[in-house]
Amino acid sequence: MITEPKKRRSRIREKNEERILKAAEVIFAQRGFGAATTQEIAQAAEIPKANLHYYFNTKEDLYARVLENILKTWLNAAEDFNENHNPADALETYIRTKVELSRTCPDASKIFAKEIISGAPFLETHLRKDINPWLNVKAKIIETWIMDGKMAPVNVRHLFFLIWSMTQTYADFSTQMAIVLNKEKLEEDDFETAANLIIKMVFSVCELRLPLSSKQN
Repeated sequence: MITEPKKRRSRIREKNEERILKAAEVIFAQRGFGAATTQEIAQAAEIPKANLHYYFNTKEDLYARVLENILKTWLNAAEDFNENHNPADALETYIRTKVELSRTCPDASKIFAKEIISGAPFLETHLRKDINPWLNVKAKIIETWIMDGKMAPVNVRHLFFLIWSMTQTYADFSTQMAIVLNKEKLEEDDFETAANLIIKMVFSVCELRLPLSSKQN
């Protein structure tokens, strides 16, 4: 039986870890792993550096946890994606969720991009252990839809690559886009326009009927 003091300590620990992880995400996105320091992250989290190291022994431990959280969030974006779903509904939801994550969690995408460009030194194991099995499952679902005649034949893995690249670019290159659009930053309408256009492009290749929401833009 868990006592009330232990529950309280557990909640405090969760809140403190969440605070540190949020600050770390911002600093790692801005500075990259190599240039970021735990002192900077502690200052951003408004806690003493010693407190940060109480929860995360090293910068490497903290960075690995940030990456794990990013992957978990992205994998959960297609959690309800199964062969019983209508492919149009499943793909629309997945694309809109990925675009929304680029809008609400841009730092996560930037950290991931920096890590991949660096050769995935911290992520390689997770990519093989988590992403590959996840992609194999989702690919089989889409292949089943194709075999059942619910959508046109496509190279499924490359379809995912394209969706990832199109959705995540609105986080990774948001500064460039804002400058070209003569804005201080991308607005919510820009992400909605992006989602609708990506859906149109994907649905055209997959020969799926467009949802009414995407036809309007």
